[in-house]
Amino acid sequence: MTPILETRNLNVRFGGVHATRDVNFSLAEAELRCVIGPNGAGKSTFFKLLTGQVKPTSGQILFRGRDISNMQPHEPGRLGIGIKTQVPSLFNGLSVWENVWLSARRSNSTEQADRITRETLERVGMLSLRDATTGLLAHGMRQWVEIGMVTAADPPLILLDEPAAGMSDAEVARTAELILEINRRHALVVVEHDMNFIRIIAKKVSVLHQGTILMEGTPDRIMSDPLIQQIYLGKKPH
Repeated sequence: MTPILETRNLNVRFGGVHATRDVNFSLAEAELRCVIGPNGAGKSTFFKLLTGQVKPTSGQILFRGRDISNMQPHEPGRLGIGIKTQVPSLFNGLSVWENVWLSARRSNSTEQADRITRETLERVGMLSLRDATTGLLAHGMRQWVEIGMVTAADPPLILLDEPAAGMSDAEVARTAELILEINRRHALVVVEHDMNFIRIIAKKVSVLHQGTILMEGTPDRIMSDPLIQQIYLGKKPH
C-alpha cells in the first residue's frame, strides 16, 4: 500500500548548517509514530518541513503519493493533514464549543457541525466545559481543546508537536489515552521528548540525531540501545 506520508532524501540547509540530512521516513495508513531526539537533533525542522513552514533544499515529501514538498503553510489542512503545534492556536475569546464548532463547520453543514462538535467534546472530555471561555482554561485543557479542533475536521493524518509538554502526570496520562483513541481513525506523527509518554502510546519510534534518522524500532528496543542511551540520555556505553 502507498504510505500516507513519506519523505525521500529530505535535506534542508540554513547557510552552512545542514539541519536535516537525507531523511527517509515512511508512515502507513492509521499508523502512530513517535519522532524523538535530543535538543538540536532536527525534530523542529522536520516538523516544519511536514507542515510547509520550511521548504526542503532537496528531496521530497509525499502525502498519499502526491508531492507536497513546496506546499504553503495554509495548505496542509485542505489536503487532509491536521496540525497541532506546541503552543496552542486557539480563539481565546470564544467558548470551547465555538472553537471546535468553527473547525467542524469548515467542511460540514451547520447540523453536521453541531453533531461533530458534541461527539468531539465528549471524546476529549470537555463537553461539561462547552461554554467556558477558552482563554481562561488551564494549559492541559487548552491542549485538549486544540486536539479537538484538529480532529473535528476529520483529517486522515494528524501531526502533533510535543502534545504532553507542560502537563501534570494526570494530564499526560489522559492525553495518552486521547491520542490512542484518535489513532483508531487517524494516522499520527507525534514529535515528543517525554519517553514515559512515548512508551504508553508508541509501537514504533524514529530517532533523529544530527538531522538524520539514526534508528527505528519499538520504544523498548530504542531505549535499551547503548548508542541511543549515550546520545539521548548522556549515558556512557559499558
